[in-house]
Amino acid sequence: MLGVGWGKSGRGSKRSVAKDLYDDSLKFEAIINNIEDGVLLIDGQNVIRLCNPGAGQICGWSAEDATGISVEQVITLVDDKGQPVPANESPFSKVFRTGEVIHNNKANLLTREHKQIAISLTITPILTNAQVTDAIAVFRDVSEERAEEQQRADFISTASHEMRTPVAAIEGYLALALNDKVATVDNRARNYLEKAHLSTEHLGHLFQDLLTSAKAEDGRLTSHPVVVELGGFLEQLTNDLRFSAEAKGLFVEFVVGSNTTASRATEGGERVLRPFYYAYADPDRLREVITNLFDNAVKYTDEGKISIGLTGDDQVVQCYVRDSGQGIPAGDVPHVFQKFYRVDNSATRTIGGTGLGLFICRKIIELYNGRIWVESEVGKGSTFYINLPHLNNQKVRELQATATNNPQLEPINSIATP
Repeated sequence: MLGVGWGKSGRGSKRSVAKDLYDDSLKFEAIINNIEDGVLLIDGQNVIRLCNPGAGQICGWSAEDATGISVEQVITLVDDKGQPVPANESPFSKVFRTGEVIHNNKANLLTREHKQIAISLTITPILTNAQVTDAIAVFRDVSEERAEEQQRADFISTASHEMRTPVAAIEGYLALALNDKVATVDNRARNYLEKAHLSTEHLGHLFQDLLTSAKAEDGRLTSHPVVVELGGFLEQLTNDLRFSAEAKGLFVEFVVGSNTTASRATEGGERVLRPFYYAYADPDRLREVITNLFDNAVKYTDEGKISIGLTGDDQVVQCYVRDSGQGIPAGDVPHVFQKFYRVDNSATRTIGGTGLGLFICRKIIELYNGRIWVESEVGKGSTFYINLPHLNNQKVRELQATATNNPQLEPINSIATP
């Protein structure tokens, strides 16, 4: 009796599990088919095994036609000029090589009707026994959003450019009014003019930052990368910047590794030279980034010191700017590189700023495949780090030879070869 009961219960359980699985399958299919975003399931041979109607509508393929063929036939990615993305750079191949989630918000898709549209693409690997066996691609048409972003960028760029001329004229006239050799004003009027002059300078900086940020977002930011030996570069830059900090009573140091000097001497008088740290970047743009970080450190540090440092390994060159200032609250740290974001406290309200400096710094560093971030603690100061790819000696020589043989490239004149 007991055995019969368990048998019936077992058969009932199996039927229940099968029904649940069937119901779950129907729910999953209903969800996938009603999502407007495109969803593809891709196997290890880059063949599409599942294609929802949303993907077919975006690509111009029916779900039936797309299923069972190569993903590159359905998702033809192109660059801004309409040229196909090389196979070795395809994110669909990369996800199987690296096993990492791939996000691309700047991708362009050529549809079956040869229409180019902007898409946002995310590809997630599916792991089985630590091996990537399949991948899920989710994408959507962002043509309207990208067009609106471009319109906003164009407006900001045009407005900033047009505003700079009258602001510069006002600033010039105010400077003349404050010049004792040109005009005579009483102390009260001079005070008003000085405040107006400072406000006009701030407005000029704002327009310049708006123009630079717009160029950074749409890829028009000028850049002339060369090989830079960052040790000598940062040492000279530190010497140029130290005066503004020392005028405030702050100590400034340049640190290479664990040493605070560019080179040091042993007891026997033998000189030990620092290692060379090479990176491929535009020196003017790097100077802009370091200067911005240093100026911020000076603004928000009342006492103590500011360090500009350099270290690295075979893969990465790391620069940093460290201060002993007020620090950044933990909740603000993830947002400080966003456009127009400013930490809201009494210090920032007093000092002022455009909220664009760190955003521009991030965009510049990303031009050279680098990364910038901050570590900070309130009351204990902040350290801004910059990681750039480290060039080995062979790559340095190759770039030197390329610059010498190609007159279109800027010559590399200031490289010390070890």
